[in-house]
Amino acid sequence: METLVRAQHGVVSAAQLGAAGMSEAAIRRRVQAGRLRRVHRGVYAVGPMDLSQHGRWMAAVLACGQGAVLSHQSAAVLWKIRSWGAVEVTVPTRGGRRRRPGIVVHRAPLVGHVSSRDRIPVTTPARTLVDLAGAVTLRELERAFDEAERLRLLKLGAIQALLAADPGRRGAASLRVVIGSHRPGSTRTRTYLEEQFFAACNRRGIPRPDVNVDVGQDTVDFLWREARLVVETDGEGSHLTRYAFEEDRARDVRLALLGYEVIRFTYRQVEDDPDAVAGAVRTLLYGRRSDRELPTSRATSNSGSG
Repeated sequence: METLVRAQHGVVSAAQLGAAGMSEAAIRRRVQAGRLRRVHRGVYAVGPMDLSQHGRWMAAVLACGQGAVLSHQSAAVLWKIRSWGAVEVTVPTRGGRRRRPGIVVHRAPLVGHVSSRDRIPVTTPARTLVDLAGAVTLRELERAFDEAERLRLLKLGAIQALLAADPGRRGAASLRVVIGSHRPGSTRTRTYLEEQFFAACNRRGIPRPDVNVDVGQDTVDFLWREARLVVETDGEGSHLTRYAFEEDRARDVRLALLGYEVIRFTYRQVEDDPDAVAGAVRTLLYGRRSDRELPTSRATSNSGSG
């Protein structure tokens, strides 16, 4: 039993305790003594230590019974393609189980779409992205696709097969947009300031740059490769020290020697005057030509800033 509890991140179900020979009375005595702590109905944490996030996820899966798996937003967090989300579990039956406080329970067939990560039953990355599409904004879905691509978890064929099998499912329209227009590496912003700059350009029809990519020995915030234009967004906290000031200038020189033009925008510029910021980028990319002469942008009008 100790090995099972460790493998399940510190939690165990009443059914598993019973299978190990523990009676209901023995379970109650251990609960009263604090050796078992109730997490959900029929699921217990073993010992006094607080549960990790993995323990809470595993407890939710056990609470939902045979065949249940972590899914949707919590599955995306487990796969590391999203940073936060509600605890969601899918069970492979349409009826039966009552609601569980603190768990969003979905009911759907799961054959062929179940995997395991850190010993927690979870939907496959493809199924996770398809489920996620119905619960998040288009921009958030793009970011999840980008993270999946970076982690080598993105399998477009599997996603397209799921979409073809249920073309009217919630989030299908968002999936089609992302599959049709998303370019890996174009959405991976790391900070609020980067996201605001990206959104300002996106809303104004400027083609999407590569984001946080390596150029020579440096990682740049935004890169338009064909124009050889680099944009750096300078947050107030990380660029005010003497070292940061000197390193920024050294980076600019290294990039200039490689043939790149570098332009920097401050937090205040991006926040207070996004039109001027986007206008400057547009001019650097296209000169003084009118909007009518600009090439068609790949940016989608409803991506927003998420």
